[in-house]
Amino acid sequence: MPHYFDSAHQEEIETLRRRFTARTEWPTWLLLIGVYGGWFGIVLYSHRLGLWGSTLLLIPLLVLWLSVQHELLHGHPTRWPILNKILGYAPFAVWYPYTLYRDSHLLHHRDEDLTIPGRDPESRYLSAGQWQGSSILVRRLHWLNKTVLGRFALGAPLALLALAGEELQRLKAGNRQAWLMWLSHGAMTGLMLLLIKNFSVLPVWHYLFLISLPALSIAMIRSYYEHRPLAAPKQRTVLNEAAWPWRWLFLNLNFHLVHHELPGLPWYDLPRAYRARREQWLVRSGGFLVQGYGQLWREHGVKAIDSPRHPFH
Repeated sequence: MPHYFDSAHQEEIETLRRRFTARTEWPTWLLLIGVYGGWFGIVLYSHRLGLWGSTLLLIPLLVLWLSVQHELLHGHPTRWPILNKILGYAPFAVWYPYTLYRDSHLLHHRDEDLTIPGRDPESRYLSAGQWQGSSILVRRLHWLNKTVLGRFALGAPLALLALAGEELQRLKAGNRQAWLMWLSHGAMTGLMLLLIKNFSVLPVWHYLFLISLPALSIAMIRSYYEHRPLAAPKQRTVLNEAAWPWRWLFLNLNFHLVHHELPGLPWYDLPRAYRARREQWLVRSGGFLVQGYGQLWREHGVKAIDSPRHPFH
């Protein structure tokens, strides 16, 4: 636990961890059962739900699945990484293998590297060298990606293009781990798409580009302004007081500073930890507070929130 928490705050966190809910992790188990059951139920009964009814149900379910995978890689609902990997390996959202997401995201939790290009794998900023070496078109795309509308429309394609470039380099270099990961993920994804093709009303192309890709685009809204490039590492992470539908889809990761400070705290305890010490968290964040995703849309729907060029790297 961070050393700057006073004894009373530390005791509050330990009390949360000692509760029956935290010890059994039943909310996360229930969530896993719900997502797996929901996905198979929608796909197998899609002939009754119809193409677009199934689509409208599957998109938020996949957004939720991405959030569930995030919980799994942080050690929930079990303490055994291999079991959590098995639980989270289903390729419902298609594009990111679980192990790739796990390994890159855990590197992202080095707070001293947050937002810094080349060191934070989830940075949305370019270094001075990257900026100078970019074409006008690429620069404009990155500026658009700094708006909420641009992040929704371009965030997923840009992220997937960057992912393809990085992973192709690893595969060309003969990286054994990369080959094993992509072969296993590809096999699982192929089996899933065969199931969809043979037992649902959903065309495979429809699932890939009208369900999975939009789900990833919605998930990109969460990461739109989670971090800012500031000198003090602990003041780079946001506290977003989002409305309940977003909190549910993102499993309370809008309280992002709380998650970064207490990454072992499960999703259902993040709001409790935040509300118990709200003013202290706000001070800790340097006042980095957003009043929900609606505020971001109103103020930055079509206006860039900051420069895509990192200010001090």
